[in-house]
Amino acid sequence: MLQSAKLLDLVFIQECSLSCQDLRGTSVSKSGNESAFVEFERVQKSYDGENLVVKDLNLSMPKGEFLTMLGPSGSGKTTCLMMLAGFETATHGEIRLDGVSINHIPPHKRGIGMVFQNYALFPHMTVAENLSFPLEVRKIGKSDREQKVMRALGMVQMQDFAGRRPTQLSGGQQQRIALARALVFEPELVLMDEPLGALDKQLRETLQFEITNLAHQLGITVVYVTHDQTEALTMSDRVAVFDDGRIQQLAPPDELYEAPQNSFVAQFIGENNTLEGVVKEIKGNTCIVQLDSGDIIDAIPVNVAAVGDRTKVSIRPERVEFNKDRLKAGAHTLKAEVLEFIYMGDIFRTRLRVAGVDNFIIKSRNAPDQVRLTPGQQIEIGWLAEDCRALDA
Repeated sequence: MLQSAKLLDLVFIQECSLSCQDLRGTSVSKSGNESAFVEFERVQKSYDGENLVVKDLNLSMPKGEFLTMLGPSGSGKTTCLMMLAGFETATHGEIRLDGVSINHIPPHKRGIGMVFQNYALFPHMTVAENLSFPLEVRKIGKSDREQKVMRALGMVQMQDFAGRRPTQLSGGQQQRIALARALVFEPELVLMDEPLGALDKQLRETLQFEITNLAHQLGITVVYVTHDQTEALTMSDRVAVFDDGRIQQLAPPDELYEAPQNSFVAQFIGENNTLEGVVKEIKGNTCIVQLDSGDIIDAIPVNVAAVGDRTKVSIRPERVEFNKDRLKAGAHTLKAEVLEFIYMGDIFRTRLRVAGVDNFIIKSRNAPDQVRLTPGQQIEIGWLAEDCRALDA
């Protein structure tokens, strides 16, 4: 991992890059999917020849998409970014950019803009010189360089800092400059590896919106790597959730959160309640689950195959209600004991004991009619069957 990070820093020392258009003349291997701009076809990666870090990856992106690769450490997301950048070589399969195979094209000739967590700015150069460097190695004339540098600085609202050195800038300002340098030569694809990880929460949230808006304004394609679920949901057109070297689910943020396809995605994306049990009956779009506590509930059979299967039932905290006046017709109810009731400003967070589980969470909005609960209180909670998903065990 450290070796890969060092290689990423070196990209700016080797920036004799070709544009994406130049790549078209370097290979005869063309994609069958004309609408895809970035493609991984049956890509695998092993470092030791035995264990696969990336397993049979198939992924395609259209131009202009902002796609986030999300997952825990060791899930394969960063390795995929490294292979796309050219710092790692696929053990098997093909990676294509704009229909052209780039498996054997070195990183400095892929014409890809890159932004990293550690900024990788040259400390001995001014901001303007940092941005001018990738243009100089592309043999762009001085007048054009100056125009492009100021245009890129304008994109990130840093025109007044052209004469400063990186050490005279804050972390957020350095990250803006790193972004401007990735955009200065007008690449069609930009890769971002945990670019906001070193920033404080407020600045990180501000830059999330700035990066997303800028990407959509310019129409560039972005592959963004993070382990931060909120960041992924906030910024992305689609999110690829990685685990164990595979994409567990690829979907727009709202679909990923509202309709997880397996237990890993349900637990990894946002906060989630899980109750375990056995499928007793499957009838059309619903199934009956007997929880380990003996309670019977209805759910949507998302990732269960047959009666008798073990299952983890998933319910989002905001889909559960304990105000009787707000319970919808047809809601399924269970008895619960209040363990904690926490005021959090805009919401209340309630932790309950439900069906023998002590970490069942309800999130309810702070409203005038909100019932206030106390620890030890016995209540009844409810949710609709359509908000309850029976997933793999």
